[in-house]
Amino acid sequence: MGLEIERRFLVVSEAWQELSIRHEQLDQGYLSEGQEAVVVRVRRSQEHAWLTLKAPTSNPEIRQEFEYTIPAADAEALLALTPRRVQKTRHHLNCPGGDWVVDVFAGANAPLVIAEVERSDPEAPLTIPPWCGEEITGRGELSNAALAMRPWSQLEAYSRGNRFS
Repeated sequence: MGLEIERRFLVVSEAWQELSIRHEQLDQGYLSEGQEAVVVRVRRSQEHAWLTLKAPTSNPEIRQEFEYTIPAADAEALLALTPRRVQKTRHHLNCPGGDWVVDVFAGANAPLVIAEVERSDPEAPLTIPPWCGEEITGRGELSNAALAMRPWSQLEAYSRGNRFS
């Protein structure tokens, strides 16, 4: 069994851009839903496609994760089965403390920008960069799966008046 140890933050400035070392366009769809359920996601980039299953644990920073490479044609067929989709540009960063990425969302989730850091040890110290704002780890309504069902533009408490770059 694989574990995903991840913390997530809203992004409050463009300072992260100087740390970007590569980026990719991602299209992902959700074939299952629910806070306490196993989430089944299909994701594709220009070069790869994956099927991922994620299950919650008692720690909101840690989830069980099973990820499998699949043929691009299978990803296309699976994406066609669901209207619950998220499109974003993922920027991979050269930043200490873990594997940092910044997701710049498109469509109904624009102008949302979220930083994520995957770590091997949840107890290891982590310095949060100044371009990270509110921590949203464990905030179910801001998970990618939830944003596929109810996009950022519909979350009035956040989206009205908040612009992230």
